Amino acid sequence: MHTAIIVEDMIDALTLLKKDIETQHTDIEIIATAQSVVEAAKVLRKNQPDILFLDIMLGDGTGFDILEIFPDLKSKIIFVTASDEFAIRAFKFAAIDYVLKPYSNEDLSLAIARAKEQLQPNKERLQILKETISAPEKKPNKISLHTLDQIIIVSLDDIIRCESDSNNTIFHLQDKRKIFVTKTLKYFADLLSSHDFVRVHQSHLVNLQCISAYIKTDGGYLMLKNGENVPVSVRKKTEIIEILDKMHR
Repeated sequence: MHTAIIVEDMIDALTLLKKDIETQHTDIEIIATAQSVVEAAKVLRKNQPDILFLDIMLGDGTGFDILEIFPDLKSKIIFVTASDEFAIRAFKFAAIDYVLKPYSNEDLSLAIARAKEQLQPNKERLQILKETISAPEKKPNKISLHTLDQIIIVSLDDIIRCESDSNNTIFHLQDKRKIFVTKTLKYFADLLSSHDFVRVHQSHLVNLQCISAYIKTDGGYLMLKNGENVPVSVRKKTEIIEILDKMHR
């Protein structure tokens, strides 16, 4: 048996999640529930569960306040969040799993299975999540990248470009490292499009700050500050020229 505590400020959502866990996941025992940071602190002082279902936004604070109260919490955390585009983006930047309300039975089962298997996200990834959620209008400084055997945290400014490799992505960094990530280039193009990254080709996503020139000959390509050249697709040429013109006005 695994023990669990649910922290959720909406009583209907809390009741539904408790019922779903009790009926579909009989190997999990709900030992307590809480609807606020204060209540959660009280129950967690008495007993730390194997799994903590943690809502991000609570009436008297956030789920991060609870994690700050218990910095050495050993519970596996399943974050529960409303369908908010900024929250979803924040979880993707931090590479932390979450359950999106309203969730399906499959979503809940997958989250529980991952929680049982995975290690806790470290404090730096939690900090990325916290900062990105608390200031959605601000450009994140860092992103967490899932490789086959680890999670690497890199500064966005250190990323020169991203290159498609089938359904995977290779990150090219300023220090010449290459990081192989098991997600598509489209995933990162969507995530980074509002953060000075532009998809210039089916296979290339480039940090605008790393471009030194656009060369119109030979089909059109970008010269990057590290000396590399990246092709620009025909349908992207006009967009790239407009972007670079705006940058240098």
